Formats: sequence, structure tokens, C-alpha cells
Amino acid sequence: MIAYITVGADDIAQAERFYSAFLPSLGYEVEEYQGDLSYILPVEPGRSSVQPDFYVKSPFNGQSATAGNGVMVAFQAQSQKQVRDLHASALAAGGSDEGQPGFRNSYGPNFYVSYLRDPHGNKIALFSSDPNEPGRDE
Repeated sequence: MIAYITVGADDIAQAERFYSAFLPSLGYEVEEYQGDLSYILPVEPGRSSVQPDFYVKSPFNGQSATAGNGVMVAFQAQSQKQVRDLHASALAAGGSDEGQPGFRNSYGPNFYVSYLRDPHGNKIALFSSDPNEPGRDE
């Protein structure tokens, strides 16, 4: 089980504007610890977490943060509309577009996705795959 995912950032305030534009809508709460950010899904007492935490941190080695080639973090949204809304919010908060919301021929007929880069170049996907919503071929 994946416990957490970390991306690097040189400007934590800029990263917080970007990630706080959409992660709270997906149920994440933000905590700040020693200047870094932890986005955590609340867990009911007596239960263990199901999804990983998401951390935004200054690199430990003191060097500049860089985005990994081929590395991407995907967040599941509740609907196609939420994918569109959160994509727009993330762009308005300093992200850049890597793929407008929509269906992709490479994936199943209900996989609706958008791609972004955060202000530091990390690739982020927002997706919905609800079989009760219209699919690519409908």
C-alpha cells in the first residue's frame, strides 16, 4: 500500500495556492509542518487510511526542486464536471495545462481525465471513471 507521495517545491506559498485550489474539493485537509505542506484525507476513528497522503516539500538536500520525467500523480474526482471545475481552478491558481479535460482514446470509454503541471513542473492528473456518466462512445 502506498502511504504517501511527495513532490518538491522551491516556493511553498505558490505550491499551496495551486494545490489548495483543488485538493480540498477532493476531501483533503492541509497541514503545515516546518514550512512544508501535508494534504491528508481525514480518517474516521478506529479506521486506517485508504488513500495516500500528499506532501509538498522543499528538497531535503537544499537543491532546487525538479520534476521527474514520466512521473505523475493522479487524483480521482467524483464526476466529469468536477474534473473540469478543478482543472480550471488549478489553472487559475498558477498551474499550466498539459491536456484539457476529456476522454482519451488510449483509455477505457469512461475514463475522463485532465492533465496539469504545478508551478514547479510536477505533472498532475485529475480523473473520473464513473460508469454511470456518459462515456466516450455515447
